[in-house]
Amino acid sequence: MSNTKKMSISDIFGKLFRNQIFVPIAAMLILLIFNLIADPSFFRITLGYNSAGNPVLSGYLMTVLDCGSELAILAIGMTLVTAASGGQDISVGAGIAIAGSALLRVLCGNNTRPETLNAPIIVAFLVSVLVAMCFGAFNGCLVAFFKIQPMVATLILYTAGRSIAAWINNNELPIVSDATFSYIGGFIPGIPIPTPFFIAAACLLIIALVLKFTNLGLYTQAVGINESSSRLNGLNPTFIKWLSFVILGICVAVAALIKVSRLSSINYSVIAKDIEMDAILAVALGGNALSGGKFNMWASVMGAFVIQLLTTTLYKFNVQSDALPAYKAVVVILLVVFSSPVVREKMAQISKKMKSRKEAA
Repeated sequence: MSNTKKMSISDIFGKLFRNQIFVPIAAMLILLIFNLIADPSFFRITLGYNSAGNPVLSGYLMTVLDCGSELAILAIGMTLVTAASGGQDISVGAGIAIAGSALLRVLCGNNTRPETLNAPIIVAFLVSVLVAMCFGAFNGCLVAFFKIQPMVATLILYTAGRSIAAWINNNELPIVSDATFSYIGGFIPGIPIPTPFFIAAACLLIIALVLKFTNLGLYTQAVGINESSSRLNGLNPTFIKWLSFVILGICVAVAALIKVSRLSSINYSVIAKDIEMDAILAVALGGNALSGGKFNMWASVMGAFVIQLLTTTLYKFNVQSDALPAYKAVVVILLVVFSSPVVREKMAQISKKMKSRKEAA
């Protein structure tokens, strides 16, 4: 009876270890335990009031929840692009600058300091979505139709995107004075939880329903695993790759809305700087193969929050911003290597050998 119990516990642990979401969860637990030992105040959450007198929750964990939400939104689109094309889009930061600039252009019109909004926020957001989808479609065309490697194709927008964003508003910095616009990237009056968390939750719900009730996930994985076989089975790999970039464009527009709302303005050269690297790392940390194919959306989202938890932890210990990428790279390399199929296969083999020896004994 005891042997059966041991066997079942061993099997459960082995199954858990092989699960794709195990690595981001383990990484998050390690970071949380480290913060608990180094400084338990990391977990302190306080209820205070902002400048408008509305209750807000603050603390390091709330920062992770707040900033990690926009990264999780980008990870949704980046996961689909990676799975379908076997490459990554390095232009999402520039795309956020373009979408954010278009958003402000519609809201402010020709006046960079309007007293009232030139158009409803929802209209401006829909325009920014269309703009972001157009640039996503442009990247998708280069990858799907012209067979250009994704990183090379998106390098065009990565290089020129921020200049395009500045050109949209004549290199000026519009400022939105309407208080309701700041609610999107901040707090809704009476709700102490950051609004970006609810936006991210809505995006996750939508993509979950899409993956559940459509064949998008299946087709994306099929194209990423073997494009030729998927074509022989009646799929259109070109369209599916193109569609994945368009969906990423929508995610970019949502992230741009949050980013611009935080400051009610935009800085073309700084906004969303290097966020594309964090989005790619979130996908990799989620155990998804960067060469395309099978993916786990929830693991990517978990990876996004792990990346933000790591960033917040480094800031907490006063790591300089220019040194932050180096510290982050070391930790992420270890996590990504640990989550690689080769290492996990070796670990599984060692586990089987240990298990067989115990049974023989």
